[in-house]
Amino acid sequence: MTGADILFKSLIKEKVDTIFGYPGGATIPLHDKLKDYPQIRHILPRNEQGAAMAADAYFRVTGRPGVCLSTSGPGATNLLTGIANAYMDSVGMVAITCQVASPFVGTDAFQEVDIIGMTQPIVKHSYFVDNINDLPRIIKEAFYLASTGRPRPVHIDIPVDLFKTEVNKFNYPKKISLSGYKLPKKISSKQINKACSLIRKSARPVILAGHGVIISRASEELKKLVESVQIPTMTTLLGIGAISEKHSLNFGMLGMHGMAWANYAVHNADLIIGIGIRFDDRITGKIEEFAREANVIHIDIDSAEIGKNTLVDVPILGDCKEALEKINKKNIKKSHKEWIGKIRQWKSKTDLNLIKTEVRLKKSKTLMAQDIIEEIDRQTKGKATIVNDVGQNQMWSAQHFKYTKPGQLLSSGGLGCMGYSLPASIGAKFGDPKADVWAIMGDGGLQMNIQELGTIMEHKLPIKIIVLNNGYLGMVRQWQELFFDKNYATTKLTNPKFYKVAKAYEIESYRIRTFKDMKEKISRAVKANGPIFLEFIIGSEDNVLPMLPPGNKLGDTIVKR
Repeated sequence: MTGADILFKSLIKEKVDTIFGYPGGATIPLHDKLKDYPQIRHILPRNEQGAAMAADAYFRVTGRPGVCLSTSGPGATNLLTGIANAYMDSVGMVAITCQVASPFVGTDAFQEVDIIGMTQPIVKHSYFVDNINDLPRIIKEAFYLASTGRPRPVHIDIPVDLFKTEVNKFNYPKKISLSGYKLPKKISSKQINKACSLIRKSARPVILAGHGVIISRASEELKKLVESVQIPTMTTLLGIGAISEKHSLNFGMLGMHGMAWANYAVHNADLIIGIGIRFDDRITGKIEEFAREANVIHIDIDSAEIGKNTLVDVPILGDCKEALEKINKKNIKKSHKEWIGKIRQWKSKTDLNLIKTEVRLKKSKTLMAQDIIEEIDRQTKGKATIVNDVGQNQMWSAQHFKYTKPGQLLSSGGLGCMGYSLPASIGAKFGDPKADVWAIMGDGGLQMNIQELGTIMEHKLPIKIIVLNNGYLGMVRQWQELFFDKNYATTKLTNPKFYKVAKAYEIESYRIRTFKDMKEKISRAVKANGPIFLEFIIGSEDNVLPMLPPGNKLGDTIVKR
């Protein structure tokens, strides 16, 4: 038995069934052993960044840490963007890198980099294995760290010679003892009582539900609170699906490209209940003007987030599900008819259909992304899993698809990483083979990881790939139009015919320009048993609205171009 056997046996103990990995010189002894462990499926991406992003999505759909693997040097550095993405979005991941042989560590050997130093700012913990007998303990600790408290990536770096080291026996630890790693203690009853007191007194409350609600599986508890106290609820981008968007008290996404009425409501609220959110700049707008008339309750499992970006009146440290259960036990019953009615008035004046109609009156010759997303929603009956990229496509797919359950939208939130959609859709499909996965991206984001079409081709994954092609880096172009006098510096793209590239990968593909063809091809995608690629040509200067201009308060959200 070798060190490579130890690694695979340890992963099996952690119920790992899938690894997204790329081979190299330092992984050869490890990959040589793969045939002996059929319980583990190894998926080959076409770039290590794809491996990390696939592992990221695997966690989001399964709740179990995704695993990615790379060789040393450039293989390891290619993982970094995907690891950073997972760190920003609180995603559980175990990233394993293989290192040059132990005697050469620190000598600037061929394909050696200090990957421990590089990963430390973007992981929960980073391990360097210098004794193969420590590996079982390290694996157990890594999965525990990645999945408890606030989920985040954990990195393990293993020199190649350890994989070839002979080991007499395999002992996997049953218990973990991590000095200095403390999970939040029992939630304070005193803080729960303070929060309930503010809720009872409030006339204009709002709930802001974030990714933490989805991670902690607290959607039912959230729904119970919303309904019993009749509190208007908004979500962050990553909180979409925490409560059904068809619920009468869900007023949609807030923030820079959130619903105007949601932003107005938060700006005028007298109580903000933040649940599993970071209060980052994309939802607060001008921080000095955020929640000036509101008390703030903040529920979060990470003490570092509470009070970091905004003043908090009642901090509640702990798991969102547990905190909501305790609040619900107080059995608060209230009604806020006048306040809800006010928000609905704002909604009637700033509805997305009104915005879309105004744009269509000005430009009627091209397909609109809004129509495409709404048609996907209609034809999939709202049951698709949407994996979007970053930019305008991200906001359109967040705004115009009606998400009804947690984990239905996968998106790069904190890092805003172009190229996320294609590899993440692969991870989502392997994590949940029954899911109807639709990867939505722009022409810019597609080219960041277009090579992952090869992985989709290899496994014949029935992923529906939607490209919104406007010939620009659209979101940057939109900012250039609105704030830089239409100086479209370096944002216009010279593109190939993407549908022909997809055909070269043996993927059924089409280029679509008309409304009729759009409906027909989406219908074809819904029925497809294999991968399908739809390239939609949309308006080159269509903008995402509403929009909160940077540096402005939520009340300054604009709805017209």
